[in-house]
Amino acid sequence: MSAKMLTAIVKEIEYYSEKINEQQIKKVAHLCHKAQRIFVAGSGRSGFAARGFANRLMQLGMQVYFVGETTTPSIQKHDLLLIGSGSGSTSSLVNNAQKAKESGAYLATLTIYRDATIGQISDAIIEIPGGTPKNNSTNQDTAKSIQPMGTLFEQLSWLTYDAIILELIEMTNQTAETMFARHANLE
Repeated sequence: MSAKMLTAIVKEIEYYSEKINEQQIKKVAHLCHKAQRIFVAGSGRSGFAARGFANRLMQLGMQVYFVGETTTPSIQKHDLLLIGSGSGSTSSLVNNAQKAKESGAYLATLTIYRDATIGQISDAIIEIPGGTPKNNSTNQDTAKSIQPMGTLFEQLSWLTYDAIILELIEMTNQTAETMFARHANLE
């Protein structure tokens, strides 16, 4: 039974990944490339995917911070805040988005609902198919998943972050070797 479920999950991810817009990915990669510093945020499981993305950005040699860490400085003009939020309306993330915009920073989001609060003020949006029980708006879910809660969004977010990294590798002429030189050696 477990192997059949795993195959069903992989098929679901494959089906919905084809619905993610490549131009949206390129636009977010461009914002990452031109930003002075990159701030990454997300809560819960979406936050775990966002942390993985922040790690890869660091390995690309970019100045990156995960919001909420004690060593995260204030965001400024020409910085980028990238938020992963399925609902696009998590109150702490909405507050961060508003502060970033007030500071003159760029704002990008990975979200299910482009018309949710964060999406409405973002400079770039990557729409990720999914659904979440946290949807407090009139927006409709954009995917029907066999998996519970926001799992599909979280999985597709992780893969979308990896697609952004591949775009940035090309933009910055990085290689796996140059990235590995920045890999953690204190673990």
